[in-house]
Amino acid sequence: MSYYKATNKKFHIGHYCPIILFMKGIEFIRKIKRLAKQRGCRCTVDNKRGKGSHVTLYFGDKRTIVRNPKDELKKGTTSAMLKQLELTNRDIQDI
Repeated sequence: MSYYKATNKKFHIGHYCPIILFMKGIEFIRKIKRLAKQRGCRCTVDNKRGKGSHVTLYFGDKRTIVRNPKDELKKGTTSAMLKQLELTNRDIQDI
């Protein structure tokens, strides 16, 4: 195995984690809407509540901001939005 040492931390090069999701903002919204339908809770998108191309996504009584639904979301952004909605990657992985 090859390792890269930076600031006394070791990182495995080429590690793949299947749980991390890469998707566009509109795909994220669609998955959350499908999950809401499965769970029988309310899910809405408010295009007026957000600056510029940002939109607000409501899932039950939780909410998050989705930046530019046409662009690809970074994994940290996706994780943060899921955390705000109190969901995990596994919740939307197979939807």
